[in-house]
Amino acid sequence: MSNYINSLEFAQKKDANDPLKSYREQFYIPVINGIETIYFTGNSLGLQPKSTKEYIVKELDAWKDWGVEGHFLAEKPWFKYHEYLTEKIANVVGALPTEVVVTHSLTTNLHLLMVSFYRPTKSRYKIICESKAFPSDQYALESQVKFHGFTTDEALVEIAPREGEHTVRDEDVLKAIADCGDELAMVMIGGVNYYTGQLFDMESITKAGHAVGATVGFDLAHAAGNINLKLHDWGVDFAAWCSYKYLNSSPGGVSGMFVNQRHEFNPELPRFAGWWGYDKETRFLMEPGFVPMKGAEGWQLSNAPILGMAAHLAALDIFDEVGMEALCEKRDDLTAYTEFVINQVSDECKDICTLEIITPKDKTKRGAQLSILAHGMGKSLFDFMTEKGVISDWREPNVIRLATIPLYNSYEDSYRFGQILKEGILANK
Repeated sequence: MSNYINSLEFAQKKDANDPLKSYREQFYIPVINGIETIYFTGNSLGLQPKSTKEYIVKELDAWKDWGVEGHFLAEKPWFKYHEYLTEKIANVVGALPTEVVVTHSLTTNLHLLMVSFYRPTKSRYKIICESKAFPSDQYALESQVKFHGFTTDEALVEIAPREGEHTVRDEDVLKAIADCGDELAMVMIGGVNYYTGQLFDMESITKAGHAVGATVGFDLAHAAGNINLKLHDWGVDFAAWCSYKYLNSSPGGVSGMFVNQRHEFNPELPRFAGWWGYDKETRFLMEPGFVPMKGAEGWQLSNAPILGMAAHLAALDIFDEVGMEALCEKRDDLTAYTEFVINQVSDECKDICTLEIITPKDKTKRGAQLSILAHGMGKSLFDFMTEKGVISDWREPNVIRLATIPLYNSYEDSYRFGQILKEGILANK
């Protein structure tokens, strides 16, 4: 950080030397009230690639031209459309192609996976999760526990930050797993916490969970497309993620799921079944008795939502071209520069407001997100920045979340953000 300078000239020089700089031109940057925004909410909804419309229109034309025969006569036949995404998304999450499938929505996929991987008994029934998981995860876990006849008080073990701290210590997660021991049925944690931006040590958590006989899964909504994941190598049992945040694949876009190779060929594993998960060689015979397709595809229920998958494919083609290694290299530097700018503004305005970044400083324990506590200021500062064209995110009770996305955010974005941040503090003193 000592080599950074909070100046327009420095930021523009960094942008000029950025090997990924051309990708910004492949996305639409919103212009609101005549202002080109500083869009720092790719952790909530990623920006639209300019190619997305072309991909969707191609399938609309196929529908127009072929009707139902588009399932077989479209340039990319719809009956196997999800297969065009498989290898590309496997590269993003560090999986074998047979271990992933794109289908359904995130919470739907989490429920489908927990049907298979949360199999509680009278003695082994506990679930370890974060104390401040995304609400949808909390509701899903609560309902799974109750569905199996347990109460949340007895079955859910929530790991919280220590008093006076904002993030969960790795050793506290591992200790909780060891303490639960043979009562632990499953670990299910968000790979990156949505509130603080903390990246959990998924490899160590997986090893610890397996050591006591539990299954281990992750919600990767804030990790897929943001973190260089290695799900297969880490030995994770299952995972699911959405595609509309870091993966830029349309509002409410399709989801992905991962099932480790250890489980993917096991037809005896309990699951909720649908015909698109049926063995594709005999699917259209429509015979009774579910015969699952091998691999993660066997967890599909219904045929592909083609328009949503077309949007996803447009974005995945960009990810496939760039590669996660290059993305993460810029992510670390751009996030560190943004952190530097925030800290400098905090130092300059310390008599009015102190800005506390609650996201870990260690780049190995975070992705692109930074979460800020503005002591003495709060939502008035957020509202001011929004009016000036900074699109960030407010989360109760008092956190401003922002994410600098390496595909389309620039160093100049971060510099301009710092200027508006300082102006907002001075205007609201």
